[in-house]
Amino acid sequence: MSEILLINVTGQDKPGLTSSITTIMADYGLEILDIGQSVIHDTLTWGILVRLPEGKGSAPVIKELMFHFHEHNLQFNYQPVSDDDYEHWVSEQGKNRYILTLLARHVSAEQIARVSSITAEHGLNIDDIRRLSGRRSLKQEAQEKPRAQSSCLQFSVCGTSPDLGRLRSDFLHISSELDVDVAFQEDNVFRRNRRLVVFDMDSTLIEAEVIDLLADVAGAGEKVADITERAMRGELDFNGSFRERLAMLKGLDESVLQGIAEKLPMTEGTERLISSLKALGYRTAILSGGFTYFARHLQSKLGIDYVFANELDIKDGKVTGEVKGDIVNGERKAELLKQIAEKEGVALDQVIAVGDGANDLPMLSVAGLGVAFRAKPQVEKSARQSISTLGLDSILYLLGFSEKDLVSLAL
Repeated sequence: MSEILLINVTGQDKPGLTSSITTIMADYGLEILDIGQSVIHDTLTWGILVRLPEGKGSAPVIKELMFHFHEHNLQFNYQPVSDDDYEHWVSEQGKNRYILTLLARHVSAEQIARVSSITAEHGLNIDDIRRLSGRRSLKQEAQEKPRAQSSCLQFSVCGTSPDLGRLRSDFLHISSELDVDVAFQEDNVFRRNRRLVVFDMDSTLIEAEVIDLLADVAGAGEKVADITERAMRGELDFNGSFRERLAMLKGLDESVLQGIAEKLPMTEGTERLISSLKALGYRTAILSGGFTYFARHLQSKLGIDYVFANELDIKDGKVTGEVKGDIVNGERKAELLKQIAEKEGVALDQVIAVGDGANDLPMLSVAGLGVAFRAKPQVEKSARQSISTLGLDSILYLLGFSEKDLVSLAL
């Protein structure tokens, strides 16, 4: 085989460098086998793998490149690559590939150190790191609310972990310790082509459990809230606990519903997420164990495509304490997800499901990307991905969208 060289260049970035360097290489007939470039704070890091023409030595082209780099104050080094090393590199392109997404209000060196250490311990190698969040103004940051700040790094990882379950468990362990979320996904064609996103409503799209708000007005707030919390942790049968809570609302005036609907507290990032998904052509749905009255309100406000929830029974302007039709429990949510996907002609691997409670686990498990959002501990442990640190719009980072992409959607 012909001689192969790996050439690395660093220094102050300026327009025309790639053109001038590759023009010299072109004069010597070099073949480009691989190339990569990144610029951080106007500092260039540039690498290229080249093959020389058969029978040609490297000395002349290296000499000319050295003069060129010296003229532009660039640091330069090169090394020959053996035939065996090159073939080994080629053979590794079939390795499993993953995308690791690090989400935090601020990214620290400790967070990266711990994440990369776990990655290495599991036999995986990081071969690319990208910042998806925008550049931060430290002056502006001092004036912002802490929860408005967000940072995201995306790592490209290759290799084979002997135990992906333990890997995710290790990442989850440091998440609470370091105030960071780490998502770990297989890098396949479906990750880049999700088409349908289904959401739980209470404590997901909104920062409240509507049935608890209704119970407060009905004078049973503490008792209902306790049952709701236990049900969401998976400690109670959902159907039975739902009927028990609903019975405590008997006699509530229908006029109360509108007042609560108009004041539903939206979760951080909800409106930005939904508007971005709509601009990108995604279909969206609410699959809720709550009530259709409030889900329809959100549908109208946000532009959600599908809504499935429980229908409150109301007679003579009063809540009867019963539900019309079947209860939308965990199994029903998973079934509805499949039905919507089939109707839309979308594979389950192209579906994203987002929820916080135990009754969301069935739909999280059947979706290609299941996200436990600010979830109960048991749900967080059972879901493949979880987000607790940032707002709901950080899901867009899991899809690979950068802040620049999202800003362009809003124009």
